[in-house]
Amino acid sequence: MVRPPTSRSVVPGAGRLGLVEPSAPADLQRLGWFDEDSLELLWSLSRAANADLALRTIVRLSDALGEDFSEVAAALRSDKGFRGRLFGLTGASSALADHLVSDPDTWRLLLTPEGKSSKGSRVELPSKDQLTQQLLDAVEAVPETGENAAPDLYRAGIIGSEAVLALRKTYRDQVMVLAAADLAATVENEPVLPYQLVGTQLSDMADAALTAALAVAVATVCPDKPCPTRLAVVAMGKCGARELNYVSDVDVVFVAEPADAVASRIAGEMMRIGSSAFFEVDAALRPEGKRGELVRTLESHVAYYKRWAKTWEFQALLKARPMTGDLELGHEYVAALNPMVWLASQREDFVPEVRAMRRRVEEMVPPELREREIKLGRGSLRDVEFAVQLLQLVHGRTDESLRVLGTTDALAALTDGGYIGRDDAANLTASYEFLRLIEHRLQLQRMKRTHTLPPPDDEEALRWLARAAHMRPDGNRDSLGVLNAEIKRNAQRIRRLHAKLFYRPLLDSVVRFDSDTVRLTPDAAIRQLAALGYAAPENALGHLRALVGGGARRGQIQAVLLPTLLEWLADTPDPDAGLLNYRRLCEATVDHTWFLRMLRDEGAVAQRLMIVLGSSAYVPDLLIKAPEVVRLFADGPTGPKLLDAEPEETYRAILSSSGRYEDPARAINAARSLRRHELARVASADILGMLDVPQVCRALSSVWAAVINAALAAAIRASEAERGEPAPARLAVIGMGRLGGGELGYGSDADVLFVCEPTEGVEDSVAVKWANGIADRIRKLLGAPSTDPPLEVDTGLRPEGRNGPVVRTLSSYEAYYAQWAQAWEVQALLRAHQVAGNQDLGIKFLLMVDKVRYPEGGVSAEAVREIRRIKARVDSERLPKGADPATHTKLGRGGLADIEWTVQLIQLRHAHDVLALHNTSTLQSLDAIGAAELLSESDVELLREAWILATKARNALVLVRGKPTDQLPAPGHILSAVAKVAGWPNGDAGEFLDNYLRVTRRAKAVVERAFGA
Repeated sequence: MVRPPTSRSVVPGAGRLGLVEPSAPADLQRLGWFDEDSLELLWSLSRAANADLALRTIVRLSDALGEDFSEVAAALRSDKGFRGRLFGLTGASSALADHLVSDPDTWRLLLTPEGKSSKGSRVELPSKDQLTQQLLDAVEAVPETGENAAPDLYRAGIIGSEAVLALRKTYRDQVMVLAAADLAATVENEPVLPYQLVGTQLSDMADAALTAALAVAVATVCPDKPCPTRLAVVAMGKCGARELNYVSDVDVVFVAEPADAVASRIAGEMMRIGSSAFFEVDAALRPEGKRGELVRTLESHVAYYKRWAKTWEFQALLKARPMTGDLELGHEYVAALNPMVWLASQREDFVPEVRAMRRRVEEMVPPELREREIKLGRGSLRDVEFAVQLLQLVHGRTDESLRVLGTTDALAALTDGGYIGRDDAANLTASYEFLRLIEHRLQLQRMKRTHTLPPPDDEEALRWLARAAHMRPDGNRDSLGVLNAEIKRNAQRIRRLHAKLFYRPLLDSVVRFDSDTVRLTPDAAIRQLAALGYAAPENALGHLRALVGGGARRGQIQAVLLPTLLEWLADTPDPDAGLLNYRRLCEATVDHTWFLRMLRDEGAVAQRLMIVLGSSAYVPDLLIKAPEVVRLFADGPTGPKLLDAEPEETYRAILSSSGRYEDPARAINAARSLRRHELARVASADILGMLDVPQVCRALSSVWAAVINAALAAAIRASEAERGEPAPARLAVIGMGRLGGGELGYGSDADVLFVCEPTEGVEDSVAVKWANGIADRIRKLLGAPSTDPPLEVDTGLRPEGRNGPVVRTLSSYEAYYAQWAQAWEVQALLRAHQVAGNQDLGIKFLLMVDKVRYPEGGVSAEAVREIRRIKARVDSERLPKGADPATHTKLGRGGLADIEWTVQLIQLRHAHDVLALHNTSTLQSLDAIGAAELLSESDVELLREAWILATKARNALVLVRGKPTDQLPAPGHILSAVAKVAGWPNGDAGEFLDNYLRVTRRAKAVVERAFGA
């Protein structure tokens, strides 16, 4: 604490007093505060949040009062409490300083009451009745009389603009008195007003203000007759909870009997007067929001909430409190609706609606402001309020002690009920009150509604905030350093406790680590897990028991990890499966000490792992067999390690690993192991949004090519060992379809052709027989039973289809394609690309088929007609029974087949002229089509967008369901998961489906023009 100098000390310079404005010395001289008798006064002034603002306001007050200022000067010297209130107010709030100067006689409101000590005492705050009477007197209101008059209904004697001005002035006086008492501790050793007292006082002031506004409204609407309706005003939100801010909207709901035009006019007039004189009066929380009727009867309210209300509307009712008007009717409203509030957690859509609402709130904050937003950002006031309200809704159904309005009151009730630990509740309450204090100080400065901290580079504004919030230098830190540290500490504490609040009591309900911690009953634990999104909470509780009971050391680590892991899991599409998968993974890594240690020490790894485990049925089995992939979830020097591997590196690693074994089965097992590792890596990175569609397709195609190459090499080595002589032929594997195009998905088969060429002196028949044996061995090796994703090799695109030989010589292929090739076979060759085996032979094959697939002059008109005929047949016959043609990703409207057939037809017709169309990739061919202006740029973009979206959706379907499927499900849980894995914001199934239908519909229009042209 800075102590004032003795009376013999020399008066300090203005700079030492925190006065930096050039006019400060002259102002002090003008006030006569430059003598030694003014030292204590000056040191008090120096402690104001902004000493220059305080001094400037005192000078303005002196000018306004003239000779009467001598009374102020005398009071400043004799009344220490008054000095603290005046300097505290004028140094922290420019808006209230202006109000004081505009009506200078109001300075007397800040004097210490007679009979109270002038040291260490605060202004005695008026009661709610006193506040109400002051405002009613301002408009000369008297009790309303008449048959329907409520005991608390008044009629004003002054209406119109005169009433608004009188109410505004009186209300601002009341705010000034409260703010002065609240800010006095910044200057003198005045008692700090508790946050709850400030919020309660502001709420009482709001009740009083709207009582007066209602009196003016009644007199305005019913000037010559008694009010014919009963009208209750119910407070909602912060006002309902009696924890209002200095500057805040006041949320209200109106109930009337009857709810007629008169009642609506009175309610509307009250809102207009209140919004003009005091604060914004908002009725948007009424049934149907701003589109609904302003006033309803009690019966109408009850009917709406029984039939139509959403979860968030019941959550809003947690704070409902009759505030003015017909209070008896208001209490009837609360009594009628309150039972419904406590059944909200049993609603089927409770969890998704609560999550969606929280996400919407978070998204309201621009990314650049999230670290400065103390109301809606991470670790903010809303985090505390949201968590507390959710716990109230979950447990308040069976525990009536939780049915309280205020946030801190609810925290206390949750603690007493055993739902939150006492230390956690105390810390959360302290952080909540700190942020509310900061919020109040921000608003007081200019009496503006704000929740945003000044920018980090605005040190002057931050230093003012620090001083206004009672921050004093601490050790080596000035007040600004203390403020920054406290804001960071409290935000981090809220983020930490936000997870612990829900999950630590759950863990202590299954294993007690500390005799003093909270221990939920089994029923309460199940209710809490259900509210957090677990569809089978009993099973989830069993998983928790197994995890924290798995040995003393591991159990302790799990107890530290699980509160945060469970919070992350709760935000995934399938928390139940995620928790089960996590348990399985922990059991599989029981001998790997690095696993839990990494999750504990590297938060990014843990969060990414939970997202993957709770989103996919495809990846967990891979991770359980290849747990080392979890190490790649960490960040490396250049970004996530999941992105460190290039497809070419994996390709070489698979060939090198499998090449070490003579036994084909062992060679394939080695290739499978690396394939498993790579699939887990690619799929995890895909789910986490780190890879785009072309990158995923390229990586998957490269893995397939490597495994086929490894199988081919192993089969040839085994054959040569069995024969005791070199192979009689060279063999190449040609990729077709998506493999040839480098566009494989997670559920794709590998379409291939086998082509052989006899070595010198070997008959064709011998070479083909040997090659058939190799091809058969490859298919058996790759098709052997396994729990990995299947390795199906499909030769159905060979000449003559499934009736033709599996292997042909190069010359046989050439003869067939020259004489017998059908239109579909020529079209299939557009995707042909060498993927395995003898590279020279593969290239020879491709050069040979180039003459077929890129014929001079383009394909014939007859071939085009045949392709269109086949496509029409595919559209009518190939779609699975019961499939929805609008949402089938492969064969549906504007799906993959539509786009690929269109691209391939353009290739067949124009590739002889456009060399860039000599390409097996759909996307690259679209680029070439656009560059050659064969389609408009917009049409190309529509086809590209649809192809990428359909491929992404198809891949997401496999990742979510764990098995190949092409049909998007109906709106529901699985579609939401697909949307989230596909990268759709918030996983909104409806928006994802609408976008899919819109994009594919537009693509289909392009297909119909281009394919039929």
